[in-house]
Amino acid sequence: MANTIGARPQEIADRSSFGHWEGDLLIFRREYGKANLTSLVERCSRFTFLTRNPSRHSAGVMAGIDRHLRDMPPPLRRSITFDRGTEFAAFATLRNRLGITSYFCLPSAPWQKGGVENCNGRIRRFLPSDTDLALLSDREIQAVADRLNSTPRKCLGYRTPHEVLGEQIALLKAG
Repeated sequence: MANTIGARPQEIADRSSFGHWEGDLLIFRREYGKANLTSLVERCSRFTFLTRNPSRHSAGVMAGIDRHLRDMPPPLRRSITFDRGTEFAAFATLRNRLGITSYFCLPSAPWQKGGVENCNGRIRRFLPSDTDLALLSDREIQAVADRLNSTPRKCLGYRTPHEVLGEQIALLKAG
C-alpha cells in the first residue's frame, strides 16, 4: 500500500531530521532513446545522487536508487518521496531491501517534493533536455552531482551539501 505525502511525519516536512530523500526522473529528448536520469536529494543536507537508467522501467530505476542508498547508514535512508510516475511503481523493493518507507505526492502535484524539483532545475543548467546521455560517461554525470554537492548554499549556512552530510555521517559513526 502506498503512503500519500499527507502521511509523512512532520519532521520530514520540517527538514528537521536526516535520512529523508526525494526522487524524480529527468527525461531527455525522445530521439536520443529511452535513457534518463534519476535524481535523489536528501531533504536536510540537499545532497544529490544522479544515476543513469537505460529506460523508465520501474525495476531498473529502483535498482539504481538501491545502489546509491544501500551503503548509507540506516538512519540516513529512512524515507523517500516520489511523484506518481510509473517508474516508481516498484517502490516496495526499497522497503524490502533497505527498510525505506516511500511516500507519494498527490496526483498532479510534483511541487510537493520541491527539493528535488529545485535540484532538477540546477541539473538542467549542465544537462539541458536536448542532451544526448549516450555521449556522456558515468564520470561526467558524476561530475555534475559533485558540482552540486560542492556548491555552498545559503540555506545550509553557506556550507556545502557534502559538508553537511559528511558531518552527519561522522556523528553517526561517533555514536
